[in-house]
Amino acid sequence: MALKENELARFARHIPLLTEEGQEKLKNATALITRCGGVGGAAALYLAAAGVGRLILVHEGNTTWSNLNRMILQSYDWVGKPRIVKIRESIHRLNPDVEIIAIAEPFTEDLGNELASQADVLLSCTPVWRERVALNSVAIRYRKPLIEAAMNGMEGTLTVIVPNETPCLRCIYPEDPTNDWWDPWGFPVLGAVAGMTGCFAAIEAIKVILGRGTGDKGRKTEQGTRDTGHKVGKPLTNRMLIFDTANHDYRIVKLRRLPNCPVCGQE
Repeated sequence: MALKENELARFARHIPLLTEEGQEKLKNATALITRCGGVGGAAALYLAAAGVGRLILVHEGNTTWSNLNRMILQSYDWVGKPRIVKIRESIHRLNPDVEIIAIAEPFTEDLGNELASQADVLLSCTPVWRERVALNSVAIRYRKPLIEAAMNGMEGTLTVIVPNETPCLRCIYPEDPTNDWWDPWGFPVLGAVAGMTGCFAAIEAIKVILGRGTGDKGRKTEQGTRDTGHKVGKPLTNRMLIFDTANHDYRIVKLRRLPNCPVCGQE
């Protein structure tokens, strides 16, 4: 679908970075986000703001007072009510044109198998480790690029997983973390750090959509290099950003695939 006049006006400030062709890619793209809390809520909001046309949002449970330090899509008058309803309402208040599929249940591999074919990019923003593992397996099975974004306290990590090209989540973490680390009540959350992590995730998802996340999709230049037309850079593949906002320490480490990985080793 081509851009309408009001969309050209809405996105005028970032079309010079994305190009009109890139903006059309966003409009015709679908992103699936597992949990839209502190991290995923910020990611969903900024993907909607950027003009991603369709969001599949998976988030269960009711709003609690303790959510309100970080879940920017919730509000104090919604405590005790289903989070997913407020998530959809808040995103539509910003961009009523985005199509939202809202699912109020835990993310499982079976659910992922139903949804994966509809999505162009997956975003793992859940604090529940088993949901991350499930989404990673779905991403590999259906060959969908996956934005893996996580935070704890003042720290966070970010990487982009592309099946057959990069390490998957199980390559990076062969052993399951301890329950204390991944229990939603087991680690502290500063809302601004969660939001920052979600914004980083949205940026990487936009990069993936513009390049579809796999292969060399650019046009040949006179110098023989590839030019995608947009100016937002390349996704964070085969690398992980590790950041500590307490001291503003930002590092990028190289990642390698695990040869005998039980999830992607046979791919």
